[in-house]
Amino acid sequence: MMRRQSSDWRRIVMLRPREATTRLRWHNQCMERDGQLELYGLVAARLKEAHTRVRTLQVPEGVRMALSRKLLVITAASKHDLADAARRLERLMNDLDEGRFPEDPDSGRSP
Repeated sequence: MMRRQSSDWRRIVMLRPREATTRLRWHNQCMERDGQLELYGLVAARLKEAHTRVRTLQVPEGVRMALSRKLLVITAASKHDLADAARRLERLMNDLDEGRFPEDPDSGRSP
């Protein structure tokens, strides 16, 4: 079995400048021109805040799961329509602020 020399791993790990992930990508350049990059950052921060709020709510587990599913739908929507996802997230946050939660799906079942 042939053993690699210690310098071989450096060649594998090191990226050439054109492969580096820190450079400005074309989709980021497009997003910067129309203001989407800033909106993306705002939606991402707001989604993080919403996930934290849902996780810390004192509600039945079924309600928490329903809210988590809504957040996952909004997260998926943000990949395709950022403005719509921002509107959905704002609506969900307003519902949380006003104490409007989905019904617990487990409350209607008999034990």
